[in-house]
Amino acid sequence: MSEIPDAIVTRFAPSPTGYLHIGGARTALFNWLFARGRGGRFLLRIEDTDRERSTPEATDAILRGLKWLGLDWDGDVVSQFERRDRHAEVAHAMVARGNAYRCFCTQDEIEAERAAARAAGRSTLFQSPWRDADPASHPDAPYVIRVKAPREGVTVIQDAVQGDVTIRNDQLDDMVCLRSDGTPTYMLAVVVDDHDMGVTHVIRGDDHLNNAARQMQVYHAMGWPVPVFAHVPLIHGPDGKKLSKRHGAVGLEEYQALGYPSAGMRNYLARLGWSHGDAEFFSDAEAREWFDLKGIGRAPARLDFKKLENLSGQHIAATGDAELLPEIEAFLQASGAEALSQSQKDGLARALYCVKDRAKTFPELIEKAHFVLTSRPVTPDEKAAKALDPVSRGILSELTPQLQNASWERDTLETIVATTAEAHGIGLGKIAGPLRAALAGRTVSPSVFDMMLVIGRDETIARLTDAIG
Repeated sequence: MSEIPDAIVTRFAPSPTGYLHIGGARTALFNWLFARGRGGRFLLRIEDTDRERSTPEATDAILRGLKWLGLDWDGDVVSQFERRDRHAEVAHAMVARGNAYRCFCTQDEIEAERAAARAAGRSTLFQSPWRDADPASHPDAPYVIRVKAPREGVTVIQDAVQGDVTIRNDQLDDMVCLRSDGTPTYMLAVVVDDHDMGVTHVIRGDDHLNNAARQMQVYHAMGWPVPVFAHVPLIHGPDGKKLSKRHGAVGLEEYQALGYPSAGMRNYLARLGWSHGDAEFFSDAEAREWFDLKGIGRAPARLDFKKLENLSGQHIAATGDAELLPEIEAFLQASGAEALSQSQKDGLARALYCVKDRAKTFPELIEKAHFVLTSRPVTPDEKAAKALDPVSRGILSELTPQLQNASWERDTLETIVATTAEAHGIGLGKIAGPLRAALAGRTVSPSVFDMMLVIGRDETIARLTDAIG
């Protein structure tokens, strides 16, 4: 295994052809954690060489997703397409070093050769007649540049996750590095960019594992050090099949719109295929300190929405109110919901202490905070309306005057309500139902005393008076 260098540099290199997939988000997180936990650098490169499918909108979506997830990168975002001249320069340098060559075969000739190989029962791996041709014999015609792959022996990928992966060299063709129009292939561009950016660790999905053997040819052809490879198993759905839209949300921005907090998402994605002992819930600081490549498993991770909800709820409860409020506002915007007014923000800020403890997502939190976000007259839902029968309204009409001049403290409020319930020979729960219906219009809400303290004396009495009718 390669030695870990002093200065760690990792990168995330998505293609801007669609939304940021949750699998890509986890890859970015792993790279970010590995670099940040070691005082290293985390770089961002947009692999936009596919000009037909790459869009600025997709790039913007990737950047938004990373920012929401809280993954900051060092330096400017690198565009792979803008570095195409450098990629071509390296291709010609490999030719000059004798490790690549110009191939003048046309596509028709290549197809004919493969057809003949199939008919003869030979390997269809294309072997160019131009590999060792004398440059003096080169025609004045379009050509591609191919790297000279080794023909014998094996290539061993020393992978930090998968272990040593051995590939027979007779399975590797002389891959094209530069097309006949002078544009680089993905295989060349990735290596040149990683080398020029000083990347020490290539942490990516194991669907790139076979690419590593071919990309190593470019490193060797240029005499460049090979980075540490770490190929991470992909994420599967709960049914064990490759993750797709049929399993639910797969784009990172969908998770923000569903109301998961970014801290919960980071925690969950970190645990998706990586572990540190039995730790399930942990902070960003702990994740940065603990994360290593040895903790990544070799089996695909399975998406588990219940575990995500559980961790998200713990993070909502553990997050400070001042930090939580802006994230709730960002969720409302991402989900297309109406923005909060200033008075609603002020009310929610006062209420967070009593609504965030059992909310697993922001929609749940908003529902629990309905009592402070709504305005008079409070319209009870169907279940709550049943609690406001004539008997209950009569009890509320006795209770309301006693609250008028009471000292507005929890102990006093509890005593007044308990005394009223006792006078009617009922338990506290029997009076709490009508109070909930009057104050929140819901059967499920925070404690009635928390609601009274949050909305204040005047609003409490006004809502009770409305409910009494």
